[in-house]
Amino acid sequence: MAQLPRRAVLRGAAVTAATTATAAVASPAEAGDRHAGGKEPTTKQPITTNIPRGQEKYFDPYYNVVRGQVPASYHPWVSNRQDRVLLYSRTAGPRHAHLGPALAAGLNPALTPAHVLQNAIVRWLGEVGVAVDWTEDVTQLPGIGSTYKAVIFGSTSRDTLWRHGTAVQPGSAVNTTTGAHLDAGKTALRQYVRAGGGFVGIHNAIGGTEYNWPYYEGLCGGTQYYDHGALQAGTVVTLAKDSSTAGLPARWEFKDEWYNWMPFPTRVKFLLGVDESTLATKSGTHPGHGAFHPISWCQYYDGGRSWVTALGHDSAAWTDGSGYPGQAFFKKHVVNGVLSAMGNLPFCG
Repeated sequence: MAQLPRRAVLRGAAVTAATTATAAVASPAEAGDRHAGGKEPTTKQPITTNIPRGQEKYFDPYYNVVRGQVPASYHPWVSNRQDRVLLYSRTAGPRHAHLGPALAAGLNPALTPAHVLQNAIVRWLGEVGVAVDWTEDVTQLPGIGSTYKAVIFGSTSRDTLWRHGTAVQPGSAVNTTTGAHLDAGKTALRQYVRAGGGFVGIHNAIGGTEYNWPYYEGLCGGTQYYDHGALQAGTVVTLAKDSSTAGLPARWEFKDEWYNWMPFPTRVKFLLGVDESTLATKSGTHPGHGAFHPISWCQYYDGGRSWVTALGHDSAAWTDGSGYPGQAFFKKHVVNGVLSAMGNLPFCG
């Protein structure tokens, strides 16, 4: 598997707006390798092979998909998508405080002020004309023919797509004869992405979600969260020009847990990184990533678009006017990232 060139070196004051802009411009050969395939198709194309015509070199045999910055692999199979997204925040393990208590079943259950992330995404996207439905009910995930432009996984955890307990009968062992489709959520998500759906993963969505499903790992950039250090201040470095980094300074302050990755993400466009030299402490186990520690990236994946960020641990980051360092930049990054995954802004270009 070819390794993408590093976009920038995160070294203190050496990274400026000028060097960031320069680093985002690859050599013609590198650019051709990453962006081959031209523009996204706008009409349905006959499917005669597992790999879109001309995209053989971008096929990833481990994840069994075409992935990378390959616009021609996008599948516009659903023509009536709406300016509406689905926010999914179910946790099957640890639950971040910004999610509040578990939500009731169904679509759009009642939210309280404790549901900080959900309220923020509904409000932030409403400000740019995008409607949001929300759920923690695995049966509500979009699938074949869905008109949602994107599905957002907000700090999900563990086996979030498993319909737990369905096949368990009171007073008896697990019923192995049931016809219950316990992993229907996985089927729905995969079919949704393959039909040209947009996927957005925020914070713990790439930090402890669906550890044992390779397709999901690939959707998140061929990587998984390994561990993190303390919640602490650090300097974010803007690595590339993109719809989701427009208006962000070359360097800006933020507070987060600064996830470490294993394996390291591949075949993606790196958008943001953290300057490790600005962190007071690090994980006691993982050595970190040295001069290049990415925290946001995007890619085309199996016919759909995928945009992810590890940022967003603290509830104050989701609260306008909180005074949290970099909160306005974080909001801009998330909103524009969602809009790009929807196709409302140019994606991962």
